[in-house]
Amino acid sequence: MYGDLIKYFDSPDEVREFPKGRFEVVTVNGTTIGRATYQPGWKWSRDVAPTAKTALCEVEHLGLVISGSAVAAYADGSRVELRPGCVFYIPPVPHDSWVVGDEPYVSIHLQGAQHYTK
Repeated sequence: MYGDLIKYFDSPDEVREFPKGRFEVVTVNGTTIGRATYQPGWKWSRDVAPTAKTALCEVEHLGLVISGSAVAAYADGSRVELRPGCVFYIPPVPHDSWVVGDEPYVSIHLQGAQHYTK
């Protein structure tokens, strides 16, 4: 009866793949949550933009970094560093992002997952 209230990223509802990355999506009780996994060298404007058909990401994000590091850079030139343990909010304004270093970047997206990479 309550089995629909438990989901696992091991068997996501949807997987969105793109060069050097993937975004797994689960929906629980009407809430969509995503897990982003990006390999070293991944960059949104190069690897996701062709699929999203926008030069920069315009999706709102609320999430938590699990491992690895990345940078989110806004069109106005400001930047934020995303490191493990960081809870982040990226507003729905044009921004790019990329992996920093040699370790894969993994984050959980609590907001915006239903629209990301689409």
